[in-house]
Amino acid sequence: MYKPLKFVAGVVAVLSVTACTTHYKLANTTRTRIVVDSCYDAMPSQEASSFIAPYKQKVDSVMGPVVGIVAHDMAADRPESDLSNLLSDILMWAAKDYNEQPVMGVYNIGGIRSALTRGEVTYGDVLAIAPFENKICFLTLTGENLMELFRQIAKRGGEGVSHGVELVITADGNLVSAKLNGQEIDPRAEYRITTIDYLAQGNDGLVAFQKCTKLNAPRESRNNSRFIIMNYFKEQAGKHAPVSARVEGRIKVIK
Repeated sequence: MYKPLKFVAGVVAVLSVTACTTHYKLANTTRTRIVVDSCYDAMPSQEASSFIAPYKQKVDSVMGPVVGIVAHDMAADRPESDLSNLLSDILMWAAKDYNEQPVMGVYNIGGIRSALTRGEVTYGDVLAIAPFENKICFLTLTGENLMELFRQIAKRGGEGVSHGVELVITADGNLVSAKLNGQEIDPRAEYRITTIDYLAQGNDGLVAFQKCTKLNAPRESRNNSRFIIMNYFKEQAGKHAPVSARVEGRIKVIK
């Protein structure tokens, strides 16, 4: 084993020295698209299957456990969807564990990377929906800054907002009106909001979040959105209640 290892170490050393001193330049690139479909399953490689088997078993043991049941197919879409509504409401549901009482929640549709299919939901399903290391957080915006946030949401054609938010926007991305729990937004009042840290930093065009105060952003991994989503599913499963959500007019688009 000594000689092969010595050879590999030598190659690595040579590459590390020459990597930054090469005079080669990229002349051009070519690319092609390979469609991965059922034809690749027609003649499966036994060798490849055998190689993957022990890893697949380990992955399945992690991803396979069922965390809950969903009542119907759910997907994320703009301006409003059942899945984006659900995730925004789950942030509100989780607030009690942080001694917080937000009046609304926001979850970005771009961060929802998969859909749910009616029936059992596994850890892997939740991971596919929320694959990033985004963590729940809480912050305060003035009514004036909240209206700015709503205008930015309108410009994006909608985002996930919690129950009680009522936005009317135009097809070309302008905010017509905004209410929260049936009330007009008071520009001088303060509004406590729950969202994910990625948005709190002003990403996805929601830069109004950068004007927040009283930020509560726990950093421990258990505060990751995927774990919060799983906890919600597990609680509902403990009540023998399938998880459900619906489009209810939180964001309406007019011409």
